Amino acid sequence: MRLEKIAAKALERANFNRYLLSTAVSKRANELANGAQPLVEMDPKKHKFSDIAITEIAEGLITIEGAKAN
Repeated sequence: MRLEKIAAKALERANFNRYLLSTAVSKRANELANGAQPLVEMDPKKHKFSDIAITEIAEGLITIEGAKAN
């Protein structure tokens, strides 16, 4: 799936709140950078941590506090 579609799906899961989404992506990307295992089948050596984080959110594997449940 293209990154634009992934980002749109992640934004929808964040209740269209860009601030919440950017905060969640940042926190998860830092966790991945500090050694956390990705919840999706993406190699951290080939993909950016932020791309992995936004994919996890788009797929519903990471929930965002403060966003309404869909």
